[in-house]
Amino acid sequence: MTTNIGVLVSGRGSNLQSIIDHVESGYLKNVKLSVVISDVKDAYALERAKMHGIDAVFIDPQAYGSKRGFEKKIIGTLQLYGVDLVLLAGYMRILGSEVIQTYKDRIMNIHPALLPSFKGLHGPRQALEYGVKVAGCTVHFVDEGMDSGPIILQSCVPVKDNDTESTLASRILEQEHRIFPEAVKLFTEGKLKVDGRIVLRREK
Repeated sequence: MTTNIGVLVSGRGSNLQSIIDHVESGYLKNVKLSVVISDVKDAYALERAKMHGIDAVFIDPQAYGSKRGFEKKIIGTLQLYGVDLVLLAGYMRILGSEVIQTYKDRIMNIHPALLPSFKGLHGPRQALEYGVKVAGCTVHFVDEGMDSGPIILQSCVPVKDNDTESTLASRILEQEHRIFPEAVKLFTEGKLKVDGRIVLRREK
């Protein structure tokens, strides 16, 4: 059975590219990247999608009278493509409850920090300013809070004394590109079960 994936983006789409690469390499089997949706007209992620034959859709938030109207259009587009799993790959808006309830436990986000620490923007910068010795990234299911949903996978990155926000973010990004596809693989193989706040990994 094929899992149809829809990806929401706002920027350059490096995590989208990682998912594309893992589909094309055969690591992600029985997966179809059905549609990439952006809230930013000139997001490079849309170009990445087109280069790989994936439908790329711009939905203009300003064309709707409310966030709810905008998100109804997103839901309609995802449903039009028969999307089973939604990935947030650098999508810079907090999803409303209607999207989250429509795709409950079927929306994944990648965040450049070890949640629950350093939610929101600039995870690597927050980590450096706080003085932690270990940073990293998190894949989690999306709930109605900010970066607060059940955690699927995490990966640690040591913080070096001479790190800048850029160097740390770059090393974290390498791990994002590794664990996001891994989380998608676990989902598509039916190996994830959400029990309250805990995501259990089960063998089929």
